[in-house]
Amino acid sequence: MSTYILGISAFYHDSAAALLRDGEIVAAAQEERFTRKKHDEAFPSHAVRYCLEACGIRAADLDWVGFYDKPILKFDRLLETYLSYAPVGIQSFAKALPIWLGTKLHLPRILTRELGAKPKNPFVFPEHHESHAASAFFPSPFEEAAVVTMDGVGEWATSTIAHGRANKIHISHEIRFPHSLGLLYTAFTYYCGFKVNSGEYKLMGLAPYGEPRFRQQILDHLIDLKEDGSYRLDMRYFDYAAGLRMTSERFHQLFGAPPRSPESPLEQRHMDLAASIQSVTEEVMLRTARHAHRLTGSRNLCLAGGVALNCVGNGKILREGPFERIWVQPAAGDAGGALGVAEFIHHQLLDQPRTARGTDTQRGSLLGPRYPADTIRATLQEQGLVFEEHAGEAQLVDRVAQLIEEENVIGWFQGQMEFGPRALGARSILGDARSPKMQSVMNLKIKFRESFRPFAPIVLQEDAHQYFQIDPRHDSPYMLIVAPVRDEKRKPIDAKVSGLDKLKQLRSVVPAVTHVDFSARLQTVDDQRNPRLAALLRSFKRRTGCPVLINTSFNVRGEPIVCTPQDAVRCFLGTEMDVLVLENFVVRRAAQTNAPKVDREKYLKAFALD
Repeated sequence: MSTYILGISAFYHDSAAALLRDGEIVAAAQEERFTRKKHDEAFPSHAVRYCLEACGIRAADLDWVGFYDKPILKFDRLLETYLSYAPVGIQSFAKALPIWLGTKLHLPRILTRELGAKPKNPFVFPEHHESHAASAFFPSPFEEAAVVTMDGVGEWATSTIAHGRANKIHISHEIRFPHSLGLLYTAFTYYCGFKVNSGEYKLMGLAPYGEPRFRQQILDHLIDLKEDGSYRLDMRYFDYAAGLRMTSERFHQLFGAPPRSPESPLEQRHMDLAASIQSVTEEVMLRTARHAHRLTGSRNLCLAGGVALNCVGNGKILREGPFERIWVQPAAGDAGGALGVAEFIHHQLLDQPRTARGTDTQRGSLLGPRYPADTIRATLQEQGLVFEEHAGEAQLVDRVAQLIEEENVIGWFQGQMEFGPRALGARSILGDARSPKMQSVMNLKIKFRESFRPFAPIVLQEDAHQYFQIDPRHDSPYMLIVAPVRDEKRKPIDAKVSGLDKLKQLRSVVPAVTHVDFSARLQTVDDQRNPRLAALLRSFKRRTGCPVLINTSFNVRGEPIVCTPQDAVRCFLGTEMDVLVLENFVVRRAAQTNAPKVDREKYLKAFALD
């Protein structure tokens, strides 16, 4: 008889569920994809239902259910922090207390009610960073590895170093709240006018437009950084421990201005601030990784926690660090904690064996729902859309490659939905990376987002090293490594150009995916993880000689990545996308004569600006 283990993350930024059957990952999904509420923190009832249906079981069939952190220990931190800062912080405490008393301190009861049944065994509550570490190591391709986790805060820990071997993880070192690299980065996210716990990737994308002229100020005043990567923050510059905002007046005085208002014009100083905190973050990540290597002696490194989504820092570790191989959990943030707690129960708690397979066990992180042809056909017919239906994969990918070569923007909806924040070729928008205009077109007419935001390349694994500075032995299947474009693929630029004017310069033979510092957030594609996407790349390469395409997430600004065919059709009709490809069905905008009209303004307003 099979053993079923359900992991849940909920009630704080990006709820999710993940299900193991006899230790194998069967399904995982974020609640936001079903509810269409970005970073939905409610109990993941839709995601749980999907996971159970994927296995054909009911909640009563579950052997174990785990929650990704320890609420009691987190509440202990809240109380101790309040007592340390009282009477400062009374507003923050008063706002949080009813939520804790009403929900978070009664999780066994809440979980039973939401699931509709108790599991066969008691609920399991590991510590937050144990869940992160488990999500990083247990699905990894390594028999043994150093494990580093970094985020804002769990219960008390904000960063940990662990050693994973076979089916066990031992955490040996940690940094505790309020000292947090994740919260330091988020403070600058807030100060530069982006949304906390959501806009950090924008700050990372903005950094190459600036110069790190504030780096020393950060090191002199905000963070006391040691050689081993440990640090302490000067809390006089921050307000997050007791207040309702990230930064204090002392912080604003240090950098000479109040926080930028959201949506107001970006100034060069904001770009320089972004470059400065990115530089410091990379230094902390690299020093921590080196110390983890000294402690464990391992050749392998696994990463998780929200900071592990800083793919520029990951790339620096890969190129300059002491490890031969690194593996980053694709759902590195809180959503990945759902998978981590399930893996923790299977290996750490139940002592089930684990054998490294040489490749990860996350199945390309394509763990969400998929939709059959009959459902898609019915959706298109209900909408009155004209479509082509292609008999087989070869015919389909050749047709789509032709459309991309003709500079069409493609909505690409294939197979199981991705688990994690990145679109990995299942719910993607694709375009020609060689096109000089494609970045601006996709940002302003499709994604409706800031023009400075870079796009990621997808490239055949065997061709990646010919375009990007990445060792042929390494891959980046989850878009979590940034690598420079090779020198011979670059074009000369005017070094005197600064700020957002850098956008106007063509920097390489694939300009639409080359950031202004000649970097690219790389996704390598192979036949094992995503065979249809690999077939499309090969078809495009046969036509053009180029194995590189743009890949960005299938959504507009502020919207979660699409989940259902209906979501995809709505996004297609609500933007200026040229072509929609749903499995073997191709919908061209130019072929539509009586397509339904979508109120574009209303559609975009349905999602809060993010």
